[in-house]
Amino acid sequence: QVQLVESGGGLVQAGGSLRLSCAASGRTFSRYAMGWFRQAPGKEREFVAAISWSRGYTYYGDSVKTYYADSVKGRFTISRDNARNTVYLQMNTLKPEDTAVYYCAADPSGGRPYYRTVSYEYWGQGTQVTVSS
Repeated sequence: QVQLVESGGGLVQAGGSLRLSCAASGRTFSRYAMGWFRQAPGKEREFVAAISWSRGYTYYGDSVKTYYADSVKGRFTISRDNARNTVYLQMNTLKPEDTAVYYCAADPSGGRPYYRTVSYEYWGQGTQVTVSS
């Protein structure tokens, strides 16, 4: 089984930054496609960012692909550290509309649409991000 734990949320002023972390269990973390989603009160959970699986072998020139929702392109950056079984979401120039609970998700299978919630098998409990005006 896979467990995901998000952290790093909090209250920040508009224009500020936060970095979210998602610590994952699992011996094959490097093979998991990872995603960040967010959900504001009364709204559906929406895609924020995703990062492809990685072999985790820098020696072999391993590479990954990242994807972003249009609403966060240029402001958010997703990354992963396979050695630490952690995925990050660096959020810059935050806006009040970014306020939501942010969830980390994992897709051990791969090959599924990164922007869909149904593509992910495991989810964290979420971390609250609040951006004030």
